[in-house]
Amino acid sequence: MDASDLAMFVAVAKVGGISKAAQVLNTVQSNVTQRIRLLEAELGVPLFHRHSRGVTLTTAGTQLLPYAERIGRLIGEAKLAAVNGPVPRGRLNIGALETIAALRLPPILSAYAASYPDVDIEIDTATAGALIEAVLARRVEAAFVPGPVQHAELIAVPIITEELVIVTAPSIKDLDQLPAAAARKLKVLVFRAGCSYRVRLEALLARRGLVDIRRLEFGTLEGIIGCVGAGLGLTLLPRAVVGAAEREGRVRLHALPPATARVETVLVRCRDAFVSTALARFIEVAQRTWKPAATQHRRPRPASIGR
Repeated sequence: MDASDLAMFVAVAKVGGISKAAQVLNTVQSNVTQRIRLLEAELGVPLFHRHSRGVTLTTAGTQLLPYAERIGRLIGEAKLAAVNGPVPRGRLNIGALETIAALRLPPILSAYAASYPDVDIEIDTATAGALIEAVLARRVEAAFVPGPVQHAELIAVPIITEELVIVTAPSIKDLDQLPAAAARKLKVLVFRAGCSYRVRLEALLARRGLVDIRRLEFGTLEGIIGCVGAGLGLTLLPRAVVGAAEREGRVRLHALPPATARVETVLVRCRDAFVSTALARFIEVAQRTWKPAATQHRRPRPASIGR
């Protein structure tokens, strides 16, 4: 099988049509049709069902697709390995939670750019679940997500331990003294599904019997902080992310027991993927830059919601 034929097969499978694949591949439709037919003839099985709306994979095509994608990735990594040198250069795609991108990434990017100016870094922000999927699909080379991450295809490099806190409006001085009825009326302000902080907050509330909580979903960190400060509900975020808002009097922070509060941020990458010099140096800079900040103020006693 020819690698270019497999690449055309993957393109057709992804877009669901010969003409669309030809546009993506910047070639003519007849070329794609002929190459797919030659591949089917070589294998002795049809790879696509043809219909008026395009094509869909046959059973044989479905079985071939992951191997064809893997071959394409290996060829791409082989090219990278061939040109990879001791000095980082080229493009580096990194994923991160918005909370991490807002607070933790700037000093890393600054230090990295100063040391390795020939690398262009692209940052994609998403929820933890979406970022892990992006790493597995090779859309990003690595991503910062909350740990623990246990996946056979991934390596998780510990970076820093954060402290999670409950965030409320300034008027809510003590969650311990909230009547149960009032606690049940609280809304949680969270990122969309797939956010690990959202999962932790909902689990924390469920352990206290608060299971029918209304959720308000946001796409930005500032949106959540602003609406929490306005009294719309509560959220769960790293202390370092909301420290400035607390000092400005916009929100109030409520500490959690250490076992619940601690969360380790890790950098995940595919176990079998090629690690470029650019990525290796980026990991080193991240580990060197992120140091747990010394606590400068007394922590309030841990909150127990709805008790």
